[in-house]
Amino acid sequence: MNLRHDAHFLRKFAASAITAASAMATAACAQTQVFLNEIHYDNASTDVGEFIEIAGPAGVDLSGWEAVLYNGTNSVRAPYGTIALSGVIPDQQNGFGTLAFSRAGIQNGSPDGLALVDPSGAVQQFLSYEGVFTALSGPAAGMTSTDIGASESSSTPVGFSLQLSGTGLVFEDFVFASAAPNTQGAVNANQTFDSPVPPPVVTISEIQGAGHRSPFEGDVVQTSGVVTVVAGNGFYLQDPDDDFDPNTSEGVFVFTGSTPSVAPLDEIDIKGSVVEFKPGGSGTDNLTITQVSNPMITITGAADTLPAPVRIGGDARFTPPNAIIDNDQFLTFDPSEDGIDFYESLEGMRVEIVNPFTVAPTNRFGEIWTRISGATGVNAEGGVTVSDGDFNPERIQIDDTLFPGTSPQFGVGTQLNTVTGVVSYAFGNFEVLPSEAPTTRTPGPLQPETTTLSSSSRHVTVASFNVENLDALDDQARFDQLGAIIAGNLGAPDILGLQEIQDNTGPTDDGVVAADETYRRLMDAIAAAGGPSYDFADIAPNNNADGGQPGGNIRVGYLYRPDRVSLSGVAGDADASTFVVDDGTGGADLTLNPGRISPMNAAFDNSRKPLAAKFDVLGETVFVVNTHSTSRGGSDPLFGEVQPPVIASDDKRLQQSEAIRDFVRQLLAVEPGARVVILGDFNALQFEAPLLTLEDAGALENLTDRLQPADRYSFIFEGNAQALDHILVSEGIGVKPTYDIVRVNASFADQAADHDPAVARLFLSPPRK
Repeated sequence: MNLRHDAHFLRKFAASAITAASAMATAACAQTQVFLNEIHYDNASTDVGEFIEIAGPAGVDLSGWEAVLYNGTNSVRAPYGTIALSGVIPDQQNGFGTLAFSRAGIQNGSPDGLALVDPSGAVQQFLSYEGVFTALSGPAAGMTSTDIGASESSSTPVGFSLQLSGTGLVFEDFVFASAAPNTQGAVNANQTFDSPVPPPVVTISEIQGAGHRSPFEGDVVQTSGVVTVVAGNGFYLQDPDDDFDPNTSEGVFVFTGSTPSVAPLDEIDIKGSVVEFKPGGSGTDNLTITQVSNPMITITGAADTLPAPVRIGGDARFTPPNAIIDNDQFLTFDPSEDGIDFYESLEGMRVEIVNPFTVAPTNRFGEIWTRISGATGVNAEGGVTVSDGDFNPERIQIDDTLFPGTSPQFGVGTQLNTVTGVVSYAFGNFEVLPSEAPTTRTPGPLQPETTTLSSSSRHVTVASFNVENLDALDDQARFDQLGAIIAGNLGAPDILGLQEIQDNTGPTDDGVVAADETYRRLMDAIAAAGGPSYDFADIAPNNNADGGQPGGNIRVGYLYRPDRVSLSGVAGDADASTFVVDDGTGGADLTLNPGRISPMNAAFDNSRKPLAAKFDVLGETVFVVNTHSTSRGGSDPLFGEVQPPVIASDDKRLQQSEAIRDFVRQLLAVEPGARVVILGDFNALQFEAPLLTLEDAGALENLTDRLQPADRYSFIFEGNAQALDHILVSEGIGVKPTYDIVRVNASFADQAADHDPAVARLFLSPPRK
């Protein structure tokens, strides 16, 4: 696994927990319309008659709501119980009412409190009595409570409670008064609910507005439309009448918290709160989804047909921009220019993606990334390749959330039949949610590639391959697949730099750091596939010091063919640096071979250390540096609220490249004509600073630039084909090398690893002194 994308790959293992966490940090509306109205937690002698009471608009169903009781003691600040709420709030006064819930053992304060949590997991109130505290866990984790300003004591008479008093419509209109005779299950004695002002009647497009947040955010509104799709926690509602404004959507998601009692084609009126829900929570850089929550629903009829979908692609009314995701930091809402605005203008609406092409294998979460006809950057396999300034806003993700079963498995380049669904947003990306699984229109041309590059009496082949957390306990089938790729598709290279080799026990955190069994199984699999015998070169890391999976002890290492290549010298250890010295004949040598480059440099803290080696090949010398730069994990999403997105750890990757650059400069200073190869998974694109810095090491050439622009990729993330793996060579190589990224993994549903390997064929001209 490429650690750039840890969060992406782990994100749905606990999807329900993520949904709850994201909802927790999102308030339902600016003013609290369902709220704690009365509480009794203490009385003389033995606690008796303890309860809480909830108030709100008549008709609100409290099924799925919870009151989570908190112990506010400084050493605890965590839940100690939960009251499951239920029932429909009755109309007791001017369209408002109350429901009471008995609960013995409500704690006595100093301080304590409760969180009122809606069915999505959103904390609507976090209140306390007898002090204030910040929750350490539970749904209100990280939130600071609001003291209600009133309290009970052991002298509070039996039958008394703390109650809101005043006149108004929402919690903020009232105050808690001193303990008084309780009014459990009824409007409080000194409380008056005003006759509510009818909320404004607006269209869905007015709710959505021409922007990423609703102009009615925090307000209660009334609207109407046709139910298009029903989900497990709400439904999509669309206005059948187009307002002919390309900047505004006619669809919106209505959040009910549980399976709603509506069906597609129902014509309905609703009244509810407009909210901006942020998937993943406030700690993420995700965009928000405009929703209507806490709805009161009236079915008024049935439509004959669903609203016609907007066509994307083909002879479409709407076509996404082909290069720009955002170029103005949201200052101007321009769907015709900015991809992030284009998809926002369709949020919640029915759309058709006209005969799209898949641009990534179906991933483990059932997501299928596609493109429309006419996209730019299309490569030979049918995917789309990134370039400097173009991260392909034409990509459209199809998710399996709303149809039964799971998504079909596709590789890159399959043309699908037209996909119809609604536009939503999750995990940093806009997506289309169809009600039926996509089907194949035309199979793609995808076939595994075998390189034509081979070694000879004057040529050496050097390759790079990220083998995705390979360890000795992996299934034999995986070793067999990798062995066949190396022996056959990759042409049994003379020197093979490997990344993501794990120790013999893999992610088992047992102190083992040796990887000899991992290498042995891989070498045996190569031989079994008809390949030559290999030896390996490796320096084991200190336990859990180099990042990656805890216990896995990820590292870079080499396989090399002893029939053509030799490696002599004293190997270093995890903490020792190798240095460049004069070999006494005007050439360069390494003090440790193989040896790590600057392993104690802070740039490599908790990251893989680059491994340098001097190989003797057919009587000539080649210096190779194998690297696996730090992960891009935690980067801002391309379709997120931070524009332009910040690439995580870019400064650290740059520092790592600078350390390697300095090493290469030292080597070339001793031997200006040295044959130097730098290879590996750089977690950086060819036009980004870490790679450009390496090219500055001494007239080094990145062979990725030799390829046609659309062919510059070794990895696919969220449908974007991109080059993270590179091979750079010095001028000392002489005759221009040839280069090939071998297509065997990244585009395929059946992968031995998530990266494609790369191989370079180098001519061993006599060295220049």
